[in-house]
Amino acid sequence: MGNAVVVSAVGARCGKCFLASGQWSAIANTHVLLPDESKIDVRFLWYRVNDERFWTRGGSAQPFVRVRESLEREILLPPLKEQREIVAELEKQFSRLDEAVANLKRVKANLKRCKAAILEAAVEGRLVPTEAEIACREGRSYETGSQLLGRVLQERRRAWNGRGTYRDPEAPGIGELPHLPEGWAWARLEAIAALKGGITVDKKRRDPTSRPVPYLRVANVQRGHLDLEEVKEIEAPEADIEELRLRSGDVLFNEGGDRDKLGRGWIWEGQLPECIHQNHVFRARPYLADMSGKLISWWGNTFGKDYFLREGKQTTNLASINMTKLSAFPVPAPPPAEQRRIVAEVDRRLSIVREVEAEVDANLKRAQALRQAVLARAFGRALSVQQASSPASCAA
Repeated sequence: MGNAVVVSAVGARCGKCFLASGQWSAIANTHVLLPDESKIDVRFLWYRVNDERFWTRGGSAQPFVRVRESLEREILLPPLKEQREIVAELEKQFSRLDEAVANLKRVKANLKRCKAAILEAAVEGRLVPTEAEIACREGRSYETGSQLLGRVLQERRRAWNGRGTYRDPEAPGIGELPHLPEGWAWARLEAIAALKGGITVDKKRRDPTSRPVPYLRVANVQRGHLDLEEVKEIEAPEADIEELRLRSGDVLFNEGGDRDKLGRGWIWEGQLPECIHQNHVFRARPYLADMSGKLISWWGNTFGKDYFLREGKQTTNLASINMTKLSAFPVPAPPPAEQRRIVAEVDRRLSIVREVEAEVDANLKRAQALRQAVLARAFGRALSVQQASSPASCAA
């Protein structure tokens, strides 16, 4: 069917143009430009209309380009030979730019792997010297993970405060769990943190104390960070707000949804003066600050993924975890001094990774701007050519 340029006319990608040759077919919301190839090189046309300045745009909620209005403007063209020279130079420049972009994307992928390796080493006890090693070298004793759990359980009993019959949590089954460093211990999540479900969004509430309050949804609770760009509000009674109000250090776990959301989470760090959570987001509040919420969350976001996928309820496209399975989630408890060193070292290394990521993202944006600058310079030159032909015809 020949060579053509396909223009996306409506939506987020409006103004994007694609080169088609041989057998092709258009799709909805596109226009097809069929150049007179005796007057205009199809690749020259493709590069020309990829210049963002070419299109007249409209719309806000649904952006679009005014294709016919844009094409009716007179466009001066250099001779065919010069068009091809411009195309050859553009392709040489863009080849270099594409190589640089590919390198940046490789760096970004490596940074992602680097973050995963840092967290894996942290929760396996390989990131910093263990407290057992340091104590042995210094000839002193230290508080082990088992001793820390003893203090946690004392606080758990105290916090129970007569709410029915108290029972000690079961020990986790460690048969399939990885080996822990010396001085570490295993515990079920319910042993080290008080678990709580959130508020039901569609529940009808008729309470004179109800008022709007910000609440966290699954979309807010990402793997390793919170996305608070859009925090919605819900009407909730004062008693529910008091019970569900998040405190700094609370660990959040998603109940599920898509498989990649299952069990993912991060900690609340008091970003808002007041905030609660919905029923699809579980809250785990450590009984003692010596049990680091960051370490719990890093464990949940790394090794916990396999546990949640294995223990969660699965359907074709969705997965969910209930309170019983979350309560039984096995968590390692390092000595408290070692936890502090691990958290400090992870934070230090991840801050470096984030700085590099920010620089890579900035350079990727610069690359896109440079692409447009190259097109602007090329076609500024093309439009200034004195020996220009008449406007070449295109069927749209």
